[in-house]
Amino acid sequence: MHIARTGLGVAAATAVAALAVTALGTAAPAAVPHTLAVPAVAGHTLVHGVSSPLTSEQCQTKWHINCYTPLQYRTAYDLNALYRKGVTGKGRTIVIVDSYGSPTVQHDLDVYSRQFGLPSTKVKVVKWGHVPAFDPKNSDMTGWAGETTLDVEMAHAVAPAAKIVVVETAVSETEGTTGLPEMMDAEKYLIDHNVGDVISQSFGATENTFPGFDRGDFSSIKKLRYAFQDANRKHVTVLAASGDGGATDLKLDGKTYYNKRVNSWPSSDPLVTSIGGTQLHLDDKGNRVKPDSVYNDYGSGGGGQSHVFTRPSFQNGVKSKVGTRRGTPDISMTAAVNGGAWIYSSYDPTAVGWDVSGGTSEATPLFAGIVALADQAAGHRVGNIQQALYGLYAHHAKANGIVDVNDGTNNSYQGVTGYKAVNGYDLATGVGTVDALKFVPALAKASRHG
Repeated sequence: MHIARTGLGVAAATAVAALAVTALGTAAPAAVPHTLAVPAVAGHTLVHGVSSPLTSEQCQTKWHINCYTPLQYRTAYDLNALYRKGVTGKGRTIVIVDSYGSPTVQHDLDVYSRQFGLPSTKVKVVKWGHVPAFDPKNSDMTGWAGETTLDVEMAHAVAPAAKIVVVETAVSETEGTTGLPEMMDAEKYLIDHNVGDVISQSFGATENTFPGFDRGDFSSIKKLRYAFQDANRKHVTVLAASGDGGATDLKLDGKTYYNKRVNSWPSSDPLVTSIGGTQLHLDDKGNRVKPDSVYNDYGSGGGGQSHVFTRPSFQNGVKSKVGTRRGTPDISMTAAVNGGAWIYSSYDPTAVGWDVSGGTSEATPLFAGIVALADQAAGHRVGNIQQALYGLYAHHAKANGIVDVNDGTNNSYQGVTGYKAVNGYDLATGVGTVDALKFVPALAKASRHG
């Protein structure tokens, strides 16, 4: 078993326009190199970044993609009216779990915030275990640093006043179960010490790669659930990226994909809210020029039936779609590389500047920001949101800010047939996406935890 980051990036550098065009041409996307030692990215070579973000028109000219700022996201998800009401995530804490972290995460967030006129926030770093000194020549470390940067900047973009805690673990997952227990131990410690309100996890491992899976023995996964069980008791919301492999995912080698439908943990865990991916189609102000579609370009939004977990009660209302199994995702946010987010980083001295990133590892911290807003609006943690989420979907979904994604696009990927975005819940985008102005107060009201 290996653990894969679920992010996708595009190096945006004027000096390497030819390289970027090669990576982002109109041909079918190449396989995303989800190897352990390399970040889960396509077309992202660590080269010098752009000195400042470009407009979508400029991105289209140079790289044939759209690229968006947090200001466009704020309009797209109807966040600005919430901010005017004072709902900014104040008093709430988002916990982000990543191996190794980034040595420049605070500086980079400050630069990012200044660029877009946002207030910055203090990033608290917790080192779990003996985290080695950061080596910018170590591609495993730089991959996780890129993930950390994306996670922090996206969470902050949505919940600008929320506190952010980054937990750096000392071990990246290798064959076996070395890294995941460290991550779960770290999460449980923070939960027990009342550190965070929502946990964002942008990593996953295919269920089939866990020891014992081929014999029908799922104990190696179920023994790792202790942090989530703890979170459930303490009313901490836990999120996980649904992955970037569509209805399939990576084999043990971290390079090749299964030729059948598979799912990934922790996204497949019923105690975790699985965050899938969409593609936004925006003008320069952030208004939609057409409805959202399924993320499927240089990766594809993960979704499908778990082979480990049976259908939880909160999905009984969508049993015609999920069958007898736990279905993912639950809800989705923007994740496509064509429509990716500008992020700033300086952890690699040879690649300081602005890049465009996407993937469900973008969608997950964005939704963590939404949860932090709901926590503030409720005056308490909304906790495990699954029952509330599916309740809001089942009764007056549109009025509750749940926006259906139903344009008929799909998450087929690497030759494995996926699922179409159809009316109502589907295994491509879950219940859909959000209109935060309606969704945040509806989620706050639906939560019952004091």
